[in-house]
Parts: sequence; structure tokens; C-alpha cells
Amino acid sequence: MARIIVITSGKGGVGKTTCTANLGMALAKRRRKVAVVDADFGLRNLDLLLGLENRVVFTAVEVLAGQCRLEQALVKDKRHPNLVLLPAAQNRTKDAVNPDQMKQLINALARVYEYILIDCPAGIENGFQNAIAAAQEALIVTTPEIAAVRDADRIIGLLEANNVKRIHLIVNRLKPAMVQANDMMSVEDVQEILAVPLIGVVPDDERVIVSTNRGEPLVLSETPSMAGSAFDNIVRRLEGEKVPFLEFRRCKTMDSFRACVKFCPPKSRKSLTSIRSTGINLSFGFLLFSYSFFLLMPAVLNDH
Repeated sequence: MARIIVITSGKGGVGKTTCTANLGMALAKRRRKVAVVDADFGLRNLDLLLGLENRVVFTAVEVLAGQCRLEQALVKDKRHPNLVLLPAAQNRTKDAVNPDQMKQLINALARVYEYILIDCPAGIENGFQNAIAAAQEALIVTTPEIAAVRDADRIIGLLEANNVKRIHLIVNRLKPAMVQANDMMSVEDVQEILAVPLIGVVPDDERVIVSTNRGEPLVLSETPSMAGSAFDNIVRRLEGEKVPFLEFRRCKTMDSFRACVKFCPPKSRKSLTSIRSTGINLSFGFLLFSYSFFLLMPAVLNDH
């Protein structure tokens, strides 16, 4: 039976499409049959991140209008032919399709593919309702910022109201140095607010931008990277493997971090005001007192 997973957040710019592209490709590397669906009608980008923009001929709108078959609209990735993209129409608005039509498309894909990953647009309007219409599971992507976390909290409530019960959290663009300086929410802070199981932490990595501009998902890179390994590990967890999470904390030596393996189970939801008052705006003078010129560079261990 196919797994239909919507990748969503509420807030724009947190990395949903990057996650969709990399998770889809990571699944394809494991020889799974994967369809990634761009549900952002009018503002599609998934084709760009996969490097498939020049091969798009038909879109979901043409399929629904009977102008082509579903198979004709699917764009196969030549690097991993078991990955296909169903693109959204770039010249249509989010009203171009309705939830019932999205269910029709997704159910047709589910007869052929093992995984359907749906790249959800930002917001909670029609585009969101279309994207979640056929979803059985959800991956909530958030950055460790108060605005993003608040929007993610709202999305979780809407997903639960729409009977999407299997929800997992991806914390994206974590900067350990800022967390250590109490200038960024920690993974634990985010979990306390959202109270959904954690499935992955993706550290901030400049190579994500490079891979995006090249249309080459980071998981395909021959050069190991923290973010690429994080996406691979999320897929391993999706498939039921027990992969330890990494929590970055200060090492006893001044020139490196060590990664401490620690799983952080979700707790009851904590208010944003509480998090803000107890961590985010704390002075970090004690850090400067201890280490004036401490270069914070995380070294990832055991995340392979």
C-alpha cells in the first residue's frame, strides 16, 4: 500500500520544497518507487530543485482537463528513473484544482508508486486544503524561529482536524552556535511547543543553496555533508529504522563540538511566551566570559 505524505509548514521559506526534493531522491536511491507532487499551483519550484524544469510538458491541470494522460505529465528523473515528478501549472492559481480532483490524482499515483510526497504551498487556504486532501501522513517542516513554530502549531491543529493523524516534525536550518548562545530555539524548545514526534534535524548548510541552484538534490552529492546525511537519515526513519538523533553541545575542548546522541521525546505543548522568556532572549555574557574567541563548528559523529 502506498504511503501518501504531505510536506507542509504554514510559513513560507522554511525549506518544504528542499525537503521534498531531497527526501524523494533519498527514497529513490533506496530503490523505492516515488512520485513527488508539486501542489503549489502558480508558484511551482519543485521542478527547479530537481533540475527537471526543461522537461515539463504537461501538468496536473492538463491531466484533470483531459488534455493528456497522467503518465504523459509525469517527468522521470534520469538519474533515478523510479522517481517521477507531477508538476503544478505555473500559469494557474491555487483555485485551478479542488480537493476532490487532488484526491483523484493522488489515488491514481498510489496504484503505481510506493511513496507519494506532496509539496504543500505556504498558507492555510485553498492550496493547503488541496495538498492535504488525500494525505495519510504529514511531515511538518519548521525552522527554529518563533514565527515559523507558531505557524507550524496552527498547521498541526488543522491536520488533526482533517484526520491526518500520523504527523512528524523536521527541524530545518538549525545553527548550533546560535543555540549555544541562546540566540536560537533548541530542538527541545521546538518539540515542547509542537508536541509531535521528531523525525529529523537538518543543520544549516551553505551547500543546500548550491545544490538548489544546480538542480541537484544534496543527497546525490559525492561529497558528504551534514544536511545530506540528515535527509538520508530521515528517510531511514520513515522506513522504520532506528537511527539515533544528534544533539550538538559544547565539547570540553575549545576547537570543536562533539555530537551527543540523545532522543528527545515530545512533551506537552509549551507556550511561545514561555520559551521566549526562558531561553531566546537570555544574555550570553557568560559565554563571552568563558570563551572570548570560541569558534563554534559542529562535528557530526555517528550520523551515518
